[in-house]
Amino acid sequence: MAFSNDIIAWYNQHKRDLPWRDTTDPYVIWLSEIILQQTRVEQGLPYFNRFLSNYPDVASFAAAPEGEILLHWQGLGYYSRARNMHHAARVVVAGHDGVFPSRYDDLVKLKGIGEYTAAAIASFAANEPRAVVDGNVFRVLARYFGIDEPINSTGGKRMFSELAQELLDQGCPGLYNQAIMEFGALQCRPKNPDCGNCVLRLDCRALKMGRVNQLPVKLKGKASRNRYFNYFVVEDGSRILMNKRGKGDIWESLYELPLIETPRKMELHELAADNAVVAHFGRSAGLRLLDGPVKHVLSHQNLFAQFVAVDRCHDVDDKNMDWSYVFIKDLGTLAKPKLIYSFLKRLYG
Repeated sequence: MAFSNDIIAWYNQHKRDLPWRDTTDPYVIWLSEIILQQTRVEQGLPYFNRFLSNYPDVASFAAAPEGEILLHWQGLGYYSRARNMHHAARVVVAGHDGVFPSRYDDLVKLKGIGEYTAAAIASFAANEPRAVVDGNVFRVLARYFGIDEPINSTGGKRMFSELAQELLDQGCPGLYNQAIMEFGALQCRPKNPDCGNCVLRLDCRALKMGRVNQLPVKLKGKASRNRYFNYFVVEDGSRILMNKRGKGDIWESLYELPLIETPRKMELHELAADNAVVAHFGRSAGLRLLDGPVKHVLSHQNLFAQFVAVDRCHDVDDKNMDWSYVFIKDLGTLAKPKLIYSFLKRLYG
């Protein structure tokens, strides 16, 4: 109990004033938890406020078109989160009478809600005694107890989950979960943790052994692969040609410029002779490099994108039915990956 008491005491003194901490509404907590996955609080807070303002309840979220949800999500990345949220909201409306569930067993069945998110919502909304184990919790426990087991191994995940459940304050699980997550975010940071002013410093094994910067241990993931994207800017007066991405790859259902992917970086003269380029734009098309190559890093993928203007273009081959002209003034209504959004903003302001 000393561990949990110290964590909670620290939290009551140092916690940030965040809007989702003032409610037990599982819908609002769900919004915050999904938005903050892979996202810093500072970046995610404006998105949370925007979503809650536009969709104050799960019914309004479910009723919105997917494209609208993706547009509001633009810039956050990991767009599958937004699509999963939309699916989950519709399931709640159809199968839970529009009442967002607060029980772990119901939550974990919804798309996009894993064990951690279900535990967080259940403990914060209903005080259900479920321990959360996120990156912050892994780090605090690994350092405090001096655990070498990799946090992303099967055995490590089981070990940390069991330890977290043992340490959970059964009287106030929601408060304790909030406290240990905040402690990891602000005090026991990944880099430059404030060990000198830490309430746990006297019993922290990593500090005693000089291993703070070595823990937690994480197995290396698979190497990233490189992909080479050639985006083409094709204008027709006040319109520009755009492409809607399909399923089975990154950025599903988002809009981008016409894309031809090549196995390596291509110079302009090589692109001009490429069979796909010739097929779509003709042999007489003039190509001008507008920007790039720009490196864009995703999970396990490094994208190298260059943006090429197409001049003297014949009628574009319309075999690719996902290519269509859009008025430049309407580009703001389309959900786009950050890479494309940033380029178009530089191009058109």
